[in-house]
Amino acid sequence: MSGKALRDLNMLPGSERKNENSSKGGLTKPCVENSNENSEEWKRKNCSSLVSTPTNGGETVKSEVEIANSEVEYIESENLNDLDDVDMSLKTLLDGLDSKDWVLVCEALNNVRRLSMFHKETMLDMLENVIPLIVKSLKNPRSAVCKTAIMTSADIFSACSDHIIDSLDPMLLQLLLKSSQDKRFVCEAAERALIAMTTWISPLTLLPKLQPYLKNRNPRIRAKASMCFCRSVPRLGVEGVKAYGIDRLIQIAAAQLSDQLPESREAARTLLLELQNVYEKSHEPVPPTVSEQPEMSSWEHFCHSKLSPLSAQAVLRVTNVAREGLVLGS
Repeated sequence: MSGKALRDLNMLPGSERKNENSSKGGLTKPCVENSNENSEEWKRKNCSSLVSTPTNGGETVKSEVEIANSEVEYIESENLNDLDDVDMSLKTLLDGLDSKDWVLVCEALNNVRRLSMFHKETMLDMLENVIPLIVKSLKNPRSAVCKTAIMTSADIFSACSDHIIDSLDPMLLQLLLKSSQDKRFVCEAAERALIAMTTWISPLTLLPKLQPYLKNRNPRIRAKASMCFCRSVPRLGVEGVKAYGIDRLIQIAAAQLSDQLPESREAARTLLLELQNVYEKSHEPVPPTVSEQPEMSSWEHFCHSKLSPLSAQAVLRVTNVAREGLVLGS
């Protein structure tokens, strides 16, 4: 009994010491963990405060961009309303177009659109002064200004049609460039403007303007010009194509067949099919009793007479394949 008690007494201090040490360790560890957690929390707070400065700055920049974008509204043509005060708008128009404040420039451009739609005669009188400022906006690196200027160009084409032809060159170059760039919303707006141009401007006056760009050093400009050229030719009609010169047109189309970009080649193929259709409508087959050599008036003979052998073969390959496709499809 005494031995057991002695053993218990001997074990007690060690057990107490063990429990005490373990309790100290248990207290110490949470302190360290709490310290580490506090340290991490302090770092997070301070890091977030350090990051928050550029983040707030970024948010400020973002909010400024959003505010700026909200200040400019891309209004579709059908949604434009007439000006409330035409006389006042006319007085401030040129200054607005030439302003250093891009928001004012966009407002002035939209006023040009309104004048073109609702006050055409007034706009025609101002074209000489307005067009250079529109071209300036087309060159503007700010996308909002550039797109608004593109939309303005489309509305001017619609309203003024052939009256714009003498001032077209600088606008045409910029629209071809913008329709070739990587900013999708600018590119799409420029393409719509080019479609408006080919729709509203007479092909007899437009084709000579487009023709030099078919040989431009920039392949993208050549491609866009080819597409415009291809859209304009059918508007000539049979008699118009004959008047313009089908031989000239077939030479232009044949040259585009070997262009670098597929858009140019596709436009050339479409144009060649149109020219073949016009040629065959204006050269009805001659009965053999009247002509001993009816093949002399054929499309194939015409191609060989106007083009080099290689070009003629390329053209005939395109038109024959298309005809075979139509026969098979029928």
